[in-house]
Amino acid sequence: MSATTTGRLRQARRMVRLPAWGVAGRPPILAAAVCLLIVIAAIGGGAITPYVPDEADFTAILAPPAWSEGGSWQHLLGTDQLGRDMLSRLIAGARISLLTAVAAVVAGGTVGVALGLAAGYIGGIVEAVIMRVVDAFLALPFILMALAFVAALGTGVGNIVLVMVLTNWARYARLVRSEVVSIKQRDFVALAQVAGLRPAAIALRHILPNVMTSILVLAVLDVGRAIILESSLSFLGLGIQPPEVSWGLALAEGRTYMSVAWWLTVWPGLAIVMTVISFNALGDWLKAGFDPRGRL
Repeated sequence: MSATTTGRLRQARRMVRLPAWGVAGRPPILAAAVCLLIVIAAIGGGAITPYVPDEADFTAILAPPAWSEGGSWQHLLGTDQLGRDMLSRLIAGARISLLTAVAAVVAGGTVGVALGLAAGYIGGIVEAVIMRVVDAFLALPFILMALAFVAALGTGVGNIVLVMVLTNWARYARLVRSEVVSIKQRDFVALAQVAGLRPAAIALRHILPNVMTSILVLAVLDVGRAIILESSLSFLGLGIQPPEVSWGLALAEGRTYMSVAWWLTVWPGLAIVMTVISFNALGDWLKAGFDPRGRL
């Protein structure tokens, strides 16, 4: 092979690899840093909050952020209408918002993957029934379904996670089924069948590992979606209830005071926006890295 041909091949490989990992091959460092901070806040919880999140201080009601006129460095991001420290409530809210989102993604993903695997591998009437149910769930707006389920099941952390599972599993089922239908036609699956492996063993040991990258990408993207859903329900008064703290609930409590205390809505709103954008950026980066041709 000539040196010219070798050089062209190397250039072609570079052209394929670069778009896979973001601009000029760089991962989203800022997004990863934001996600890491949110995870640390969620894990640390009350151990790293400057104050007890739901402890009122009537001597410091609606104190502005420290750098504003009348602010104090004792309350870096200010206080709310009951004198509660906003930084402490944001950290505590990260724990509720992120943990409910992750629990919903894991549970919903498990249900969806199991049903999608069964539909794609077994086929026939099983596939027809499962996919018609999936189509029904995907046809309805997820916030409308969530409101209906919350009205029937009630509020609370457990019910919110259950609601998010019920509105989230169908996306995983559709994705996994479509990939399994393609993978089960490959030679290694036929060889496993000839070797006498049971269908369940083939599906779990040979097919499922080949769809895990797609599941991982969807799960990362769904964390942001689940945070939006939980925040929306809490903002409407149908999600997390006091004395628990979540970003959506803090946003709802602060909207009455927007004209006199902007920080009550800006901080939780900014936390939601930055977290969702960061997880979406990580998901897009993983998607490009695992599948540079855009098949996922």
